[in-house]
Amino acid sequence: LSTLHFSIYYFHIFAYKIQIMRKLLKKYFHTPLIIKIIVAIAIGTFAGMFSPVSVIRFANIFTELFSQILGFTIPLIILGLVTPAISRISDSSGKKLIIIMIIAYGFTILSGLFAYLFSISLYPHVIDTSLSDTLNTLGIKYEPYIKINIRPVMGVMTALVASILIGIGIWSTKATTLRKCFEEFESIISLTIKFIIIPLLPFFIIGLFMNLAANGKVGQLLSSFLIAAIIIFVMTLFLLLIQFCIAGIIAKKAPFKMMINMIPAYFTALSTSSSLKTIPVTIRQTLKNGVSEDTANFVVPLCASIHLSGCMLMITSCAIALMLMQGMEVSFISVFLFILMLGITMTAAPSIPGAAIIVAIGVMEFMFGFSRPQQALMITLYIVMDSFGTACNVTGDGAIAVIADKIFNCKRFRATTTMNEQTNQQTFSPNTIHNA
Repeated sequence: LSTLHFSIYYFHIFAYKIQIMRKLLKKYFHTPLIIKIIVAIAIGTFAGMFSPVSVIRFANIFTELFSQILGFTIPLIILGLVTPAISRISDSSGKKLIIIMIIAYGFTILSGLFAYLFSISLYPHVIDTSLSDTLNTLGIKYEPYIKINIRPVMGVMTALVASILIGIGIWSTKATTLRKCFEEFESIISLTIKFIIIPLLPFFIIGLFMNLAANGKVGQLLSSFLIAAIIIFVMTLFLLLIQFCIAGIIAKKAPFKMMINMIPAYFTALSTSSSLKTIPVTIRQTLKNGVSEDTANFVVPLCASIHLSGCMLMITSCAIALMLMQGMEVSFISVFLFILMLGITMTAAPSIPGAAIIVAIGVMEFMFGFSRPQQALMITLYIVMDSFGTACNVTGDGAIAVIADKIFNCKRFRATTTMNEQTNQQTFSPNTIHNA
């Protein structure tokens, strides 16, 4: 009987501990990513300053393992996200969709070029380039006790070219079975990002900053990060001013008034870090800029997925800052090709905080040769400012809606659209089919 009592007692203790663990995990998953990253930087910095070498080498076991898993999944992420995105173009074919896609992609590429010009003009004067030796040899000084080598299935460029060719092939041949397979693969990749890569990322950053603190360079790195963050925030404001000036010139409206109307959408996106959650506020503020309701309801939800000017600006600026920290040469041709490739891959990123940079690091690895620790620094710098990029995306959606509304209400566009609709109705009417 006493044995039975002890068994029941320990069973209750075990169940209570499981319940506590479930609550802690639930709390961890619901904590904003930026808070987890900031806490991880603080923990890693203090642990690296006071921990012996053996503890750092032991922590590097997980750091190295996560680095290998990340390198393995990057090509699969590109293949699993870009292919379905290209194959789905046929779902909503039409002139309006093509026009919005051209404007959104043009704005995204323009923001990348603006980020390059702004960064290359300011960063060399304020970024500390004495970190090149530390960043280039990061992880070599404190080798982990165990190393596991996980080779990727394919290279990053192979995955990107394959995804484009397969996506175009599915779109042109209407291969529904293959398309369904890639859509199911897309859901698997999205779950991998959401429940494996993003939750484990703060622990990887703890290990990374333990190494930096042990090398005695974390203070210089954080000061350079802070300077870069301030410059990038200023850049987002200038970019929005340029976008609304373009919209004002095309639609013959006051750009500053339109920007003031979009302020509630900006701060909503800043607090939620989600373009999708901000759609109702963005539509409401876009209507105040004189955009028709039909155009606003069509453009804003679409741009929430395909317009990523803020993300492009932040990723390009962070990449240039990190390259200058390492003493690397920043050429216009390499950055321009990087911007073009990034504009394609980022449109396929799922609506998860931090997903855009996870998709982008594969392109950075191929174009700039960033190592895993350098990619982790890039992810850290981006996620700390992720909300500002989202707010820039959402506010820029209002400028695209103004331009689109002007084009859609143009007499020539309305006349050609009406003619196409009448032709389609005549072609597919019951009498025409019966006569055929």
